[in-house]
Amino acid sequence: MTSAHSDPTPVTVRVPAKVNLELLVGPVRDDGFHSLSTVYQAVNLHDDVTVALDEDWSCSVTGPYSDIVPMDSSNLALRAARLLAAEAGVDTPVHVSVAKSIPVAGGMAGGSADAAGALVACDRLWSLGLSTEELEEYAAELGSDVPFLIRGGTAVGSGRGERLAPVLARGSYHWVFAISDIGLSTPEVYAECDRLRGTATSAGVQPEPNSELMSALRSGDPHILAPQLNNDLQDAAISLRPELGELLASGMEFGALGGVVSGSGPTVAFLVEDVESAIDLTVALTATGAAREVRKAIGPVHGAHVIPARVD
Repeated sequence: MTSAHSDPTPVTVRVPAKVNLELLVGPVRDDGFHSLSTVYQAVNLHDDVTVALDEDWSCSVTGPYSDIVPMDSSNLALRAARLLAAEAGVDTPVHVSVAKSIPVAGGMAGGSADAAGALVACDRLWSLGLSTEELEEYAAELGSDVPFLIRGGTAVGSGRGERLAPVLARGSYHWVFAISDIGLSTPEVYAECDRLRGTATSAGVQPEPNSELMSALRSGDPHILAPQLNNDLQDAAISLRPELGELLASGMEFGALGGVVSGSGPTVAFLVEDVESAIDLTVALTATGAAREVRKAIGPVHGAHVIPARVD
């Protein structure tokens, strides 16, 4: 291995959260993952990931969720940095610092976002000059959602979600995310989905994107998009945590155009008409106390990108 020739100035990358507009779950593959077809949209809830040259590999996390994010070798951002170093033949350790804003374990890919941010930041710090496609290949080794957080925008994911194709989407969409105190394990949600389906799960049909959803995204009209929001894991998440069904119903009663459990949950994403509607729904959901936290966001936004370093 050789040391990377690079400017020692730390590099900060801003990386978004995601929402699944559609998540179709197919049969279990030979590798144990389910075949998926999902439509991702990146939204402007961000984490900032900073990498700086250091004497050893390490990481730190700040922000409202820092107490529940690992800071040891299991941290996904640190794993991403070490993976890229190993693959690129770099022996220059870094310290990875993550300023968290994306909810943790909420179905919004917060850990995957940090991994994507670390890959882009280390590529710049070590002057590797990798293409987006090359970074996405490394990202796929870290998790199904990581490649999309590098790309951002709106995209279809296939395979286990890591194979991406762009989607033509017009306009911006206003979201309200209700973040629950209820924890959910992704493997448990998939297992419950299989249980609820019974023998239907073993069918060999590969899921494909809904053409009506694709048409809705081309229209740029949230009223057309809202009825197309769909998640095959939603019934499983509600089966495990019935309170999520009540939260979905409350959001619709308070004026949301549509609602869906994001990923494997437990965050519930509500699509609304405009910024005023987002404020109204946020106030209403907060007043009920049904969610630990309620956040507004807009999508689509860019994927992981370098920004000026934070000045504390």
